[in-house]
Amino acid sequence: MEKVWLKSYPPGVAHDVNPEQYRSLIHMLEESFQKNAKSPFSVCMERWMSYEQLDHLSAALGAWLQGKGLEPDARVAIMLPNIPQFPVTMAGVLRSGYTCVNVNPLYTARELEHQLKDSGATVIVVLENFASILAEVIDSTPIKHVVVASMGDLLGFWYGRWITFAVRHLAKMVPAYELTLAEGRTATSFAQAISIGATRPFKSAACTLDSIAFLQYTGGTTGLSKGAVLTHRNIVAAVMQAQAWFTPALDRVGDIRKINSIAALPLYHIFALTLSLLAIRWGSHLTLIPNPRDFGGFVATLKKRPFHLLPAVNTLFNALLQHPQFKTIDFSSLCVSQAGGMAASAGTAKHWLEVTGCAMVEGWGMSETCAIGTNNPVLSKQFSGTIGLPLPGIDIAIKDDHGQSLAPGLSGEICIRGPNVMASYYKQPEESKLAFTADGFMRTGDIGVMDERGYTTIVDRKKDMILVSGFNVFPSELENVISLCDGVLECAVIGVPDDKQGEAIKVFVVKDNPHLSEDEVASFCHQNLTGYKRPKYIEFRDDLPKSNVGKILRRELRIGK
Repeated sequence: MEKVWLKSYPPGVAHDVNPEQYRSLIHMLEESFQKNAKSPFSVCMERWMSYEQLDHLSAALGAWLQGKGLEPDARVAIMLPNIPQFPVTMAGVLRSGYTCVNVNPLYTARELEHQLKDSGATVIVVLENFASILAEVIDSTPIKHVVVASMGDLLGFWYGRWITFAVRHLAKMVPAYELTLAEGRTATSFAQAISIGATRPFKSAACTLDSIAFLQYTGGTTGLSKGAVLTHRNIVAAVMQAQAWFTPALDRVGDIRKINSIAALPLYHIFALTLSLLAIRWGSHLTLIPNPRDFGGFVATLKKRPFHLLPAVNTLFNALLQHPQFKTIDFSSLCVSQAGGMAASAGTAKHWLEVTGCAMVEGWGMSETCAIGTNNPVLSKQFSGTIGLPLPGIDIAIKDDHGQSLAPGLSGEICIRGPNVMASYYKQPEESKLAFTADGFMRTGDIGVMDERGYTTIVDRKKDMILVSGFNVFPSELENVISLCDGVLECAVIGVPDDKQGEAIKVFVVKDNPHLSEDEVASFCHQNLTGYKRPKYIEFRDDLPKSNVGKILRRELRIGK
């Protein structure tokens, strides 16, 4: 196939990447630990961790894990927010030769039980704030060893103890729990595991690029979540693809080790996870934001020192813009405002550029592709409304229902092929078979159009399409337009049953201006949307249902939540 997008690549961006330069993801991690030992790796609540500390702590946890006699392909669940214990645990699990199973700390008991049983995880590292949820289901899971972390474990002796005390007794954020220890199950504090492991020999595992690194579970908003099998090759390739793409914008920093990336999106999510591993390859540092919903604290953190890379979903960009102190931040060092995880709206992008001077750069990817797929050029000066070009080493094809590639300008399913694309869904051979075309492309379920330059525009997800009097209507197009209406903060569009049209369009709107009326929204839609695309129903709401990474859940709106 002709890779028309390569002609649109920015100067200096390689057309391909070579993950074979590393034996495994472990090789990449340990190379950085050695080269950057004295450099800072992360800062959280103004407590710093160096690469040398990350090296020693992760090796200690790895030695503790190895001392448990786990099976060679053991799965270790990580149920932690953005605190230093997360990268220590992730690196420790990987270096020991085991598989990381990232778990959303805000899961319900039902969701947690499903993921632990489906993955077969026998070890879990969990923050004590969420241990009560684990306690509800642990007896029906394969978990044999529990490591319980406290918020202040790695924040220094005195400050850490104070933070843990405050979280437990002042904020009362740690519900009472009791973990049953029947049938040889153990429970160990994170500090104890590190202390014990530090006295034991650690041997870095001899994994290959084809070994499994992560079971990354899909969002599960339409049913039970599936584990995407991500190999060491997938992750290494994705990190290298991201580095190749971001470098033109970050060259002005000079020494890449000085890059400060903001980790506000949860590290258990593939978007933030991949960018955190990119920071490790750079030898740069992360600013960990444990609670990005504390926008006052978030803004205060951004004001403390220059930051260069800010990844976020559209709703997070929007929320920051609404904070009264956000405009007081110095944005002169900001090189990349990376939007992903959900469709970015033109209204939010316009406002963001006005305030920060740094254009939102929208990209697209999935858990199944290590968050990497397409991206707009990072030196863009304005929001394009597309998801950009395939990154180095990636092929994108727009295919019809029969798997045939379509010409530029025609709408079809976005399909992706590349070294970052998952191997399969975990223990789901039929789902895995259905996920790929005969020529090796993964079906994404996203409907899109590629233009003659290689830029792709997402029309929508297949399941979200609305059929109005025989016309296909895609909610993301309407949301993007309606977001530009003065007084609209956020919006979401769904289809509702209609006797005459089959389906009618309903839009849910969160106001930025309390005086905004239905008539004003309707008038704006009349001016900007053709007849069959105009909402029949407009409903104002105080907020919209969202996933824990800020993605608006249209399914919840459909069922009346």
